[in-house]
Amino acid sequence: MNLNQIENVYFIGIGGIGMSALARYFKYIGKKVSGYDKTPSMLTSELIESGIDIHFEDNINLIPSDYYVENTLVIFTPAVPTSHSEWHYFIERNYQIKKRAEVLGIITKDTFSFAVAGTHGKTTTSSILGHILHQSGADVTAFVGGIVENYNSNLIGTGKTVTVVEADEFDRSFLHLHPDIACVTSMDADHLDIYGTSDAIQASFIEFASKVEDKSKLFITKELPLEGVQCAINEDAVYKAYNVRIEDGNYVFDVQTPSEIMKDLRFGLPGKHNLMNGLMAIAMAKTYGTPTNAIAKAIASFNGIRRRFSYQIKSDKLVYIDDYAHHPTEINAVHQAVRELYPGRKVLAVFQPHLFSRTRDFADGFAESLSQFDEVFLMDIYPARELPMEGITSQWLLGKMTNPNRKIVAKEDLLAEIKASDAPIIVTIGAGDIGEMVPSIKKMLNENI
Repeated sequence: MNLNQIENVYFIGIGGIGMSALARYFKYIGKKVSGYDKTPSMLTSELIESGIDIHFEDNINLIPSDYYVENTLVIFTPAVPTSHSEWHYFIERNYQIKKRAEVLGIITKDTFSFAVAGTHGKTTTSSILGHILHQSGADVTAFVGGIVENYNSNLIGTGKTVTVVEADEFDRSFLHLHPDIACVTSMDADHLDIYGTSDAIQASFIEFASKVEDKSKLFITKELPLEGVQCAINEDAVYKAYNVRIEDGNYVFDVQTPSEIMKDLRFGLPGKHNLMNGLMAIAMAKTYGTPTNAIAKAIASFNGIRRRFSYQIKSDKLVYIDDYAHHPTEINAVHQAVRELYPGRKVLAVFQPHLFSRTRDFADGFAESLSQFDEVFLMDIYPARELPMEGITSQWLLGKMTNPNRKIVAKEDLLAEIKASDAPIIVTIGAGDIGEMVPSIKKMLNENI
């Protein structure tokens, strides 16, 4: 497919974090963009403000009349049910219909592309890399799965020759990509509703890694069963971060590379997991040829990603952090970062499980990771694309936890329960609509400090 011949782009599910980045991209390069989403959100409001027409009713009469078969590309998300009437409308009339991953595959084939894979760390690593390349003057566009604070957007840059994408393992989407340089940050089991077994997801990552023919351009962590360039913190590796210390709330560290030692790099994101994400981005940027001073300046100026250990309140009396973590490994990383920054202080974790299948598959891991916090409020499971599963409830998960200070909290009671807690450190965690409650939680806490 030649995207230059497309005049109109229609999105079914335009409000998702990945879909909205593509919508911004096509709008910027001069295409007429419109679409449907199930519910209004902050993202859809931003898209509408940028001139993109969006409706929230599954109604074929709302599809623009000048979106003809020969000049229109339709992009849909797998989360849209096959019963969707607009989807059927386009199918029956033989429109060009692509998944988001297929479109990214076309873009990465036509550009020099970086792909960031891994069950954890994709968004942070790709955002840091996109920021480094953009700040160094590369002709780059980065499609990322979060709102990057430096740009207030999930799209970094508007370049035409270099692309950074998240290589999403869900639905094996990353197998559509054509990476020139790639990394794999982790290969933990996830999306078992799609893969069935952890062996199947590992096989999919191995297939993705095989797309990078030159293994000197595939970056991996030491524990992964892949052939590539190893990266590590305080361990022998081709790219090694070491001499790590904390100064004024920032990591300061050195990086050993094949050609030099980069001294006294500064990086503001907390947690060793984020330091590893930064190291991966540094390794890929160095391989591309980005100057050392440009890398150092860029990572020092990177301000993070919305809902990735995102400070909402940071005062002597109270700290409120919001994070997108939705897997036990990610919750462990949040806990490690909080304890490193605020040792000895009581921490309240408010967690909304995401998906019945994920809650079922990783229940013991969730229970163990959450039990590390001093106090836990557990919300109802956010279903997203799923129907309820018999016996899989937050009450069931609560029963597996060992922390005595734990309880179920309904959404409508959450503000009052948080207000009643005496914890000076509060963390909201989850990938569901808990993120939409953050402004009201922040407002309430600010009024009661």
